[in-house]
Amino acid sequence: MTLSAIYGKISEESGCAKMRPACHSERSEESPGRPFAAVQGDSLKISGRLLKQGGRSMTGKKVLLVDDEPLLVESLTTALEDEGFVVVVARDGEAALETFRAERPDVVILDLMLPKVHGLDVCRHLRAESEVPILMLTAKSQEADRVVGLELGADDYVTKPFSLRELIARVRAALRRPHLEGSVLPTGGKKLRSGTIEIDLNRQEVWVAGQLIDLPRKEYELLRVLLTHRGRTVTRENLLDWVWGDDFMGDFKTIDVHIRRLREKIEADPSEPQYILTVRGVGYKWGYV
Repeated sequence: MTLSAIYGKISEESGCAKMRPACHSERSEESPGRPFAAVQGDSLKISGRLLKQGGRSMTGKKVLLVDDEPLLVESLTTALEDEGFVVVVARDGEAALETFRAERPDVVILDLMLPKVHGLDVCRHLRAESEVPILMLTAKSQEADRVVGLELGADDYVTKPFSLRELIARVRAALRRPHLEGSVLPTGGKKLRSGTIEIDLNRQEVWVAGQLIDLPRKEYELLRVLLTHRGRTVTRENLLDWVWGDDFMGDFKTIDVHIRRLREKIEADPSEPQYILTVRGVGYKWGYV
């Protein structure tokens, strides 16, 4: 794939219109304005620089970038580094898993079409080990690929061609634990109860019929928002804002996939839900008052 095909949508307003050559095995520490890169096996580690934008700094936040296209890796690394991130690169699925376990990044940008281990399998392994935010990066635009990735536990996706500005906004949104505006949480026992469902807000634990269940972060937040607003319809727009953050640029399919997975874990019969009800054309509401 050519560089122009990958970055067909990058414009001057992205702030990253200038492309640099494919990355080399190492850079000189004496080169002004260029970070030092240390290479170990299939992984490239680049130190991030401090840069504040909009009053927020992402310095120290570590991004694992998994992709095998040198030009793409170089351009994304430059853009992320300029925003203050620390970037670790893995060029195949096998290296991605090894690097993740060694580096413990704060967020993962994961291409699906990878050598050795497919990106979807990498996603499955990562989600089994961690709740790290996963942002899928793929040249495929088919809905099926996006849905499979989301069902495996990915938090978001970006389809090539894309703008660097959009990608960085999505990374920031993935890293930011959302503030649930409009959600008034109880100040007493710090627990929410409805039917057989109980949420311990202090420990962030969910119990169903006396059994502790494991929920990914986004499913937990969805459950907390809906149960807090029991009996009231919560629009898809509000769910995106409150759970994914106002920088999220995905669509409502993301919510629907997470709701389906959540129903499978808390409903006696997910096909006939009693707790999470669909309000067609609007959103969802907690039906068990």
